[in-house]
Amino acid sequence: MISDMIKEFPALFEESMQEFIPTAGMRTPVIDEAMRYSLFAGGKRLRPMLMAAAYEAFSGEPWEQSQLLRAFMTALEMIHTYSLIHDDLPAMDNDDLRRGKKTNHIVFGEDMAILAGDGLLNAAFEVMSEAADRAQERQSDAVYAMTYLSRASGVRGMIGGQAIDVSGQYRDEKSVLAMYQKKTGALLAAAVVTGAVLGGATEADQHLLGIAAVKAGMAFQIQDDILDVTGDEEQLGKPIGSDEKRDLVTYVTLTGLERSRQDADRFLQESLDILDRVEGDTAGLKAIIASLAGRSF
Repeated sequence: MISDMIKEFPALFEESMQEFIPTAGMRTPVIDEAMRYSLFAGGKRLRPMLMAAAYEAFSGEPWEQSQLLRAFMTALEMIHTYSLIHDDLPAMDNDDLRRGKKTNHIVFGEDMAILAGDGLLNAAFEVMSEAADRAQERQSDAVYAMTYLSRASGVRGMIGGQAIDVSGQYRDEKSVLAMYQKKTGALLAAAVVTGAVLGGATEADQHLLGIAAVKAGMAFQIQDDILDVTGDEEQLGKPIGSDEKRDLVTYVTLTGLERSRQDADRFLQESLDILDRVEGDTAGLKAIIASLAGRSF
């Protein structure tokens, strides 16, 4: 059952990650501790799970059997984790809790948290480049996947969305959705597309998968806005009402709760409909997206 797979995946993936994490060594053990503190802080591991499902949809083999894929899954989670460490800093969201645990800068200090984020980002590209170098006949696919992930996590993707966020240059529905496409959707697209590339998907399918993932990302981000208003601290893993306290413009503040719920559901359904057009076996992808969005499938 897909619900069992979602429950079991984080532990399996965390065991797999151990193989790829570079260390600083005995001279600077605190940076290793700070990096691992956030990297192993829990969570659904949605992005590597989607990458694994996309790979399996086109390769026909379990994700555990591909060292190349597992390296990219680890790198993606490192990039995602570094972004969370930096997001939580006083200069950004100034959060004390992440997934129910003290944030990195609260435990290790601002300076070490910045370095831990930087370390994870650089480690991600170290892991991917070493894996690509070993890939031999899959080397061109690995290089393309690394390029796609680089763009999605950079100024044309996630960092670009974060820059829009901190600048406050969004005051209407259209600009907020554009920010969500970059801030959340781009990295989800990277997860799905890179997994598909490494699994042998066609360019046409890669294109459709990217659009579907961005739609899912917009749905998830709107749901996050809703939870900030209606959820509880245990469910969210951080204090509720943080957006309101910082006077942030969100999809909920612009459109209200009911419209936000309707649009989140619409974006999710559009994502699932696009996946129906993909040639590969996307049943696993659809089930994961639907399940994590609180829908049965």
